[in-house]
Formats: sequence, structure tokens, C-alpha cells
Amino acid sequence: MNNIIEALKTRRSCRNFSAEMIPDDILQQIAEAGTYAASGKGCQPSRIIVIKDKATRDKLSAMNAKIMGVKSDPFYGAPVCMVVIAEKGRPTYLYDGSLVIGNLMLAAHALGLGSCWIHRAKEEFESEEGRVLLKAWGIEGDYEGIGHCVVGYPATEAAKPAPRKPDYVQFV
Repeated sequence: MNNIIEALKTRRSCRNFSAEMIPDDILQQIAEAGTYAASGKGCQPSRIIVIKDKATRDKLSAMNAKIMGVKSDPFYGAPVCMVVIAEKGRPTYLYDGSLVIGNLMLAAHALGLGSCWIHRAKEEFESEEGRVLLKAWGIEGDYEGIGHCVVGYPATEAAKPAPRKPDYVQFV
């Protein structure tokens, strides 16, 4: 169990990736870890869409940048984007999808990869362009974009963690 605690303490968001593609067996391990995230009543309302296709990845990045109001790549050059969506009809869908992303990031770290949670998936998949993408991927239903977990080989070393704030934990 100490390895889990160490992984939790040493995982950092990566914002500088190499373009090297990740082998499918490693992506499968990361995605599988996401499927084991806790969910309200075990209902598993989330879905993970693994985007390896560069054109699709670049399209999502451009959509995200437009929402953000920038021209740069919000995915920091990561070659893979794992989109997490969740069924809006479940009362805990937002939390459940967030836990999936947490598992994806920890699994990537455990396998020697960098990752970063990128926001604005909600806005992306509420747009007409986003709904068209979901339909093209065979996804129907009332889903909300929870976030993107971009994954790749880090191009630079991870930063050291900032000190934890003194009042972070309070025992009563």
C-alpha cells in the first residue's frame, strides 16, 4: 500500500509532452484503471473515449482553445486525449466522472507517463460540433463532458510539489 501513497504524493500535472505515441497495451491499462473508479451505487455512468487519431485530437484541442479564448494548444502537445463523459441522469455523475479522471492520471503516473486534467469538456460537448463528434463515435444519450485527461511521455522533469497549506486537514 505504501506504493499507492507514494504515487499520490509524487504525481504532478505535465504541461510539456513529447510527440511519441504511447503503445496500445499501455493505453489499455490506463483506461482500464479508469473503469475501476468508484461511482455512486456502482452505476458506472462514465465513458472513456481514447483519442489517438491526431486529426481528431487536434480538432478537440482547437475547440478547447476557442472556448478558452487562446490560440495555443491547451493539450500541451500530448499525443493522446482521454475524454471522460458521464450520463447526466445520475445524481452523482459529475463526481463519478471526476474520480475516473483521477484514476486515469494516477495510472499514467504509475506507468511512467505524464498527464494533465484539461477542463472545458462540458462546453465542447454541449456545442453542435461536440454533439456531432459524439454521434460519429456512436455515443447517444444525455451525456456531459467531465474533462480530458491528456497523456504522454513527459518532455521535461516534473516539478517538485508545493508545500501543503498548514490548515489543509483538520481533525475534530
